[in-house]
Amino acid sequence: MRYAKWTFLTLIALIVFGFLHYTLPQHDIVRIVNTYQERQDLNDWTRIFWSSPDDQSGGLINRDVQFIQAVKANGKPMVYRNEDTSWSWPPYFKFDTANLQTEAEDQKSTAADPQWVSVTHYGWRIVYFSAFPNAIAIKPVDGPDVTVIPWFNIFFFIVLLLIIFMIRRMWLQFRERMIDPVIEDVGEAWDSVDQRADDAADRARGTWGRFKAWLGTWKGRPRH
Repeated sequence: MRYAKWTFLTLIALIVFGFLHYTLPQHDIVRIVNTYQERQDLNDWTRIFWSSPDDQSGGLINRDVQFIQAVKANGKPMVYRNEDTSWSWPPYFKFDTANLQTEAEDQKSTAADPQWVSVTHYGWRIVYFSAFPNAIAIKPVDGPDVTVIPWFNIFFFIVLLLIIFMIRRMWLQFRERMIDPVIEDVGEAWDSVDQRADDAADRARGTWGRFKAWLGTWKGRPRH
């Protein structure tokens, strides 16, 4: 039972971690090399990796998506999609796809004369599923070794820990005031039932003992 409990808790933790890792903003230091637009099919389960803006949330099976191609400092290629999130999930409220595509186009550079930028995005790059992270913002930086402090994520986890702490305190108080007294009353009632059952058993044994003693008095009497 212990292994099943820890397996279940581990599974829940992995799901929560994956959800947060996909949803929270991340920052890549890259060099933009190209931008383009491509028609994408949305008629299979991989649709979950694409945005669903309010104006495109109908029964569309394909649409044009803008992409930003980049290269990291270690030479690894990276491709971002550039889609509005509008009012849907995740709540980035992104409406400036065209502006961001223009900024990316303006920041293109070559390996001989690199211009490094920080791309804020959410999501994962999964080659086998044709999944691309969604670019949210582009900001020029001084070089490939710049460290971007994820202030939003730090603030988010602080608030999340405070909420968890408050919920735990509320639960402990609720259990102390509402659940523990009920459990104690049930335990006392059960003890009372056990005591009555023991008393009844003692009385039964006493009655049976007196009855057996009475029968014993008849064994020594002469028969007529």
